[in-house]
Amino acid sequence: MKKTTQFLILFFACMNLYSQNTYVFFGSFNRDKTTDAIYVYQLDTISGKLSKITAVKDIVSPSYLTLSPNGKFVFACTESKTPNGGKVSSFEFSPENKTLTFINSQSSGGENPVYMTVHKNGKWLINGNYTEGSVSVYPIADNGMINPIAQNFQYSEGSVDPERQKRSHVHSTVFSPSCDYLFLPDLGADKIRCYKFEEDKTEPLVTAENPFTQTALGSGPRHFTFHPNGKFAYCIEEIAGHISAYRYENGKLDSIQRIAAHPEDYKGNFESSDIHISPDGHFLYASNRGEKNNIAIYSIGNDGKLTLIGYQSTLGNHPRVFAIDETGKFLIVTNTISGNVFVFKRNAKTGLLKKVGRELKMKNVSCVKIRKY
Repeated sequence: MKKTTQFLILFFACMNLYSQNTYVFFGSFNRDKTTDAIYVYQLDTISGKLSKITAVKDIVSPSYLTLSPNGKFVFACTESKTPNGGKVSSFEFSPENKTLTFINSQSSGGENPVYMTVHKNGKWLINGNYTEGSVSVYPIADNGMINPIAQNFQYSEGSVDPERQKRSHVHSTVFSPSCDYLFLPDLGADKIRCYKFEEDKTEPLVTAENPFTQTALGSGPRHFTFHPNGKFAYCIEEIAGHISAYRYENGKLDSIQRIAAHPEDYKGNFESSDIHISPDGHFLYASNRGEKNNIAIYSIGNDGKLTLIGYQSTLGNHPRVFAIDETGKFLIVTNTISGNVFVFKRNAKTGLLKKVGRELKMKNVSCVKIRKY
């Protein structure tokens, strides 16, 4: 009996230790250097509870975050939505010391940076600027410092919507599964731009054989993701409120489906925003802002096509970004206008979501990233 008790104590101690090594990073539109800008929380992967670890001030509006492949560095789009502003900034995260320390900043190469990604080798950072429609490429030093811009491409053409598409608006920067191509959904031009990425060159973006994929006119492609098997890709369309599915191979996207993010008879405001796939590849999730404020849930067939399962309210207003942890157990959503965060537990069999834990209040929260250390 004594040995059994000791074993149970050790078992639960190990479980508790295991459950406390997942961290959640939140960005915000703080608009004031004297208030918290980036927040770091610890996620209890048993209960779903979030516990605050630290926060960073002295930067303005880190609207989007991304992490280095080893998790050591956090990169942020800063001075987003700041007139004539725009920077990209670097921080070092220490899970042992529970600290997030500023390293440096560089110009974003255009107004209103909104999305960043890091190459799998950890040596390149890619930033997309929304307002001026451009992409910037930066070398990253071993110590996490962002070096000056190596490449910057500006785009000008728009599309059919006179209010939203007067000019190019690059809204995300996404590497292909093998990181040999870079895709840039351009909300303003109704294009998913593509470059070949040659990591050993000092200017790694090279014109691709297929430089863009045309999306439906007035669709407004926003965020983009690849299936874990690397054979399919999906784009959320902000203006039209649809998801376009593609078959992917060697830098080329071939359309296989376009499906609404809401019932076909809904004619209201869409503002579709973010898109992610569960790690097992069985389900796709897409967030909608506007009047609905929900997450649409789809199953993914063997042919890559989507079937709607249902909707989950995000319990707030304006779900700009959400994230799924690497185990696929939890989905965390940020509601920017209502300033709150919710953790949902994901049913691996049905794909459906159930709220766990308490509401987390966070003013103007804009982005979330999850990482296990």
